[in-house]
Amino acid sequence: MNTAPEKLDINEIFKLLPHRYPFVMVDRILEIELGVKIVGLKNVSMNEPYFQGHFPGQPVMPGVLILEGMAQIGGILGILSFPEKVGAERIFYFAGVDRARFRRPVTPGDQLIFELTILKTKGKIIKLEGKAFVDEKLVAESQLMATLAL
Repeated sequence: MNTAPEKLDINEIFKLLPHRYPFVMVDRILEIELGVKIVGLKNVSMNEPYFQGHFPGQPVMPGVLILEGMAQIGGILGILSFPEKVGAERIFYFAGVDRARFRRPVTPGDQLIFELTILKTKGKIIKLEGKAFVDEKLVAESQLMATLAL
């Protein structure tokens, strides 16, 4: 297993993910344990384009975008943990979601902390458990599955 930097800033994240504004859902990686766990953050700003319509006057981050943040951070963990599988492709596709639960709304000014743990890998498929927190309170959780680009 290779070694990873302890933290990643947005410029290093852009080297790993194909996502760009307005769809990149991670601002920083705070902790990486290759093949095991990753912790990342997303600063939720009123300037996010989805707040114009979800919901005007009472903005709430869409749950599917919280899941997307989990998936992107999980993809970073997969890319860094399994370079021999990823090779030059470097793209994981979101392949499934199970047991998604949204516990509290996420609103502008919140800082989402995502924690993802690898549950299982098989071939080019990775299964993860994801949790999202705001102020140390659980706001969402899910199991995610991703597969490498074919």
